[in-house]
Amino acid sequence: MQSPLFSHTEQQSQERYTVQNPQLLRVSLNGHDDVLARKGAMVAYQGLMEFDGEYQSQGQRHARAHTGEGLELMRCSGQGTVFFANLAQHIHVVDVDHDGITVDSAYVLALDSALHTEVIAVDSQYGISGTGKYQLNISGTGKVALMTSGQPLMMQVTPDKYVNADADAIVAWSSSLRVQMQAQTHSSGVWRRRGSTGEGWELSFLGQGFALVQPSEVLPPQSHDIGQGIRAQYGMGQQGAHGQNQNNAWN
Repeated sequence: MQSPLFSHTEQQSQERYTVQNPQLLRVSLNGHDDVLARKGAMVAYQGLMEFDGEYQSQGQRHARAHTGEGLELMRCSGQGTVFFANLAQHIHVVDVDHDGITVDSAYVLALDSALHTEVIAVDSQYGISGTGKYQLNISGTGKVALMTSGQPLMMQVTPDKYVNADADAIVAWSSSLRVQMQAQTHSSGVWRRRGSTGEGWELSFLGQGFALVQPSEVLPPQSHDIGQGIRAQYGMGQQGAHGQNQNNAWN
């Protein structure tokens, strides 16, 4: 049998995390250090592997119920290689150090089990109850695999060059950055889009670090309705489900 398909063979690497291709992640396990991945993300594996639902503490369950932010994870252990993917999203491996990284949990594909995760709030400068957005702070030392819709843009933030990003396009940023959520509008109803530009909520980043932006304002679908196809979920800005709910409340 012959086909160009046979050229898409496994990437050989000594690294623990290897991007097999832009949309497929290969993780090597040595029998000691487990990897945590989003539930259902395994597409193939070789060797002796075990997959278990990851235990969530009472605090984690409470945070998930209260904020909607958090990770539904499975623990992957054993010896061999395992491949992860999610809806053909582009995959990027990031080394987390003492500075930490803040990310929307919808963009996390896998991470080292030694890393610590905590739900934090991004506050609105208007101080209006309910307009803040919760994110996931990842700290410790290890690797995390992030997903984006398309090839992203990495923007450097310095003390003399701050960055503004659409709240529905931002994926992650350095945890050391100062962040404000704001809507550039002169309307008395701050949830309404400004004029006819179609732009809404923004995040403003100040300090020293980076901000990762994707060329899309739609999150990858997080759940499926049987018989109804994929149900898309959106981000935190005006286009997001949270913003749409607020718009309905104003009308």
